[in-house]
Amino acid sequence: MNTKSRLVPFLLALAVILGIGIGLFYANHFSGNRLSIINTGSNKLNYLLQIIDNNYVDTVNVNDLVENAMPRILSELDPHSSYISASDAEETNEELKGRFSGIGVRFTVQKDTVNVMNVIKGGPSEKVGILAGDRIIAADDSTLIGCENRSILKRLRGPKDSKVKLTIVRTGHKKPIEMTVVRGDVPVESVDAYFMLNKKTGYISIESFGENTYPEMLTALARLNVQGMENLVIDLRGNRGGYMQTAIMMVNEFLPSGQLVVYTEGRKSPREEYYTDGRGSFQQLPLIVLMDEGSASASEIFAGAIQDNDRGTVIGRRSFGKGLVQQPIEFRDGSVVRLTVARYYTPSGRSIQKPYEKGHGEEYENDLMARYERGEFFSADSIHQDGPEFKTRLGRIVYGGGGIMPDIFIPEDTTLYTSYFKEAQFSGLTIQFAFLFTDENRAQLMRFRNADEMEAWLKRQNLLEQFARYGEQHGLKRRNLMLQRSAPLFERSLISNIIYNAQDQGWRLQYLSKSDRAVQRALQLFEAGASVPTAPEPQEDADKD
Repeated sequence: MNTKSRLVPFLLALAVILGIGIGLFYANHFSGNRLSIINTGSNKLNYLLQIIDNNYVDTVNVNDLVENAMPRILSELDPHSSYISASDAEETNEELKGRFSGIGVRFTVQKDTVNVMNVIKGGPSEKVGILAGDRIIAADDSTLIGCENRSILKRLRGPKDSKVKLTIVRTGHKKPIEMTVVRGDVPVESVDAYFMLNKKTGYISIESFGENTYPEMLTALARLNVQGMENLVIDLRGNRGGYMQTAIMMVNEFLPSGQLVVYTEGRKSPREEYYTDGRGSFQQLPLIVLMDEGSASASEIFAGAIQDNDRGTVIGRRSFGKGLVQQPIEFRDGSVVRLTVARYYTPSGRSIQKPYEKGHGEEYENDLMARYERGEFFSADSIHQDGPEFKTRLGRIVYGGGGIMPDIFIPEDTTLYTSYFKEAQFSGLTIQFAFLFTDENRAQLMRFRNADEMEAWLKRQNLLEQFARYGEQHGLKRRNLMLQRSAPLFERSLISNIIYNAQDQGWRLQYLSKSDRAVQRALQLFEAGASVPTAPEPQEDADKD
């Protein structure tokens, strides 16, 4: 019997006892968001760990044993209870906090080398003259070549006002350049784009629901208002959520006073309801929300509140279905347990959470693939609405059972897909080509004043032929018939990636919106004055003469 086999009984015992310890700990010793010392419930656990430490056949790092057991215990509860080690806790919170301390660049790794895609305006790197297209090959004399993204981030980020010496390779310079950057606060913007789709319709893309998302949205709304906005599209596709309170504040801008936004309830968490206060500045603005299978948690709170209160139309595909409320509980060493304490419910009473089996996390994680395989992304008829029926304020029927089903379904369009295009996408060759093209033509691309000008120039560059040759050089066999069939998809992918590399997500989404079926459907509804849902027609009683 090997060492791992001998350790299994101890790990199982440790998992059970740790579970009991955490339960007693949470029930009896929770105060604020910080855990106090576990007392009697941990005596047996401490004794077991002491036995292992003193008597086990091999040397055991007890701290590592506990760290490894914690995630296993929590995974037996539900898919979203989790343990975050002290070393990962700060990094995990950075996106939602809306800032981190670093050098202020957006980079990609190509051919094992860190390539600067964009330099954040006003950030530390811009102040010392780092440029888009620079290659960072070392930080404080430690090479970055061949490092993984996580390792690169740890070396480039650091405490505010700390210094890092970067070694840079720049086109036109024979020798590497050394620059010292003083790290500073770098904003993480969750409202990643906003612009006018036409003369009347504003568009806001929201990536997550963090601490700064609400003021960022207000800024976007104010600037769009100045440009003549009469309608609004809020894009939550791919938004994995964040803070519930942020979603509530954002919904409050669009609903009249006294409207229920969401309520939470759990075994040890009494029902708590959240209502609008009537102070929102955009209560009458025609509104459409876009969502898809990547929209989760706070995104579903927002969309569910708009849908159940019949405030606007939801367009897209069924959302992810994450409706469990996590309470962060902090240990003294800085590690955090995110324990599920309640469920989210939409105003009509629907539970957002999709079904799950305890301890079957892999099956839960593969749910989106299962949806894809049964055709849910391509046909609304493939979606099984087997949950209970609920009604919106106007009496429209909506279903429970997990996730938010849109009012208007937009299938994923695969009519132009070919195996050649799929292979090009999955291999990453389209992204690699787009980066190299951007790098070689950066001076020209930076001259354009807007996305339309850049798009027009790119369409004259014969990108498909250039990519086909590049693909062949990198192991992608050329297939001319498939290349022509998928030409619109290739062009869309290549141009959008080049625009993103040269500028930002805003320019990229402006380009993509022209062929975005969900966006175009929203514009049609606004044009027809049909963005606000109406009450269903009363059904005649079949028993009447």
